[in-house]
Amino acid sequence: MPIPIVNQNIYGIDVPNTFVLDIGQIQELAIDPNFKELLVRLYQNLNIMCLALNDKTGGYYTLNQFVTGNTYFPDTVGTGVAVGLIQSEYRPSTRIVINFGALPNAGTKSVPHGITVTADTSWVLIMGTATDPIGLTGIPIPYASSVAADIVELYVDATNVNVTTNGNLTNYTTTLIVLEFLTQ
Repeated sequence: MPIPIVNQNIYGIDVPNTFVLDIGQIQELAIDPNFKELLVRLYQNLNIMCLALNDKTGGYYTLNQFVTGNTYFPDTVGTGVAVGLIQSEYRPSTRIVINFGALPNAGTKSVPHGITVTADTSWVLIMGTATDPIGLTGIPIPYASSVAADIVELYVDATNVNVTTNGNLTNYTTTLIVLEFLTQ
């Protein structure tokens, strides 16, 4: 199944569940009433399946922004607890993977993430891993260690993904950073 484009730079799988068929049109058809009822029930069940499918998390970790299928609680800051919520009030998360390259030698390396960050952007996941293909080792990022030179810091700003190392970790040449965020 191809990944439909949700908007210009964000990909995801979202099956439309809005009514594309007017139930009134079925009622106007000159067909057996039992067949009309069957069509209405099939349409309603298809809508239920669409809603269930859209609640699944997408397992794609792409270099393009991807709507994950994860949803977060409604933003009720300043309004108290929301009552009678509907699905559209929940906030969808978007994920992108940054192919960061090698870790730096005792310094900070910055790589543009390409996300349009606004005051409405909330980060929900910032994580990564680095691999040393010669030493056959891997570390999580951020990385805490009792050896100060091995500590790795990871943070995101409005433009870049930033990784800071205290020592020479350039032998970790493959680094993948996963960012997941809300935009509303």
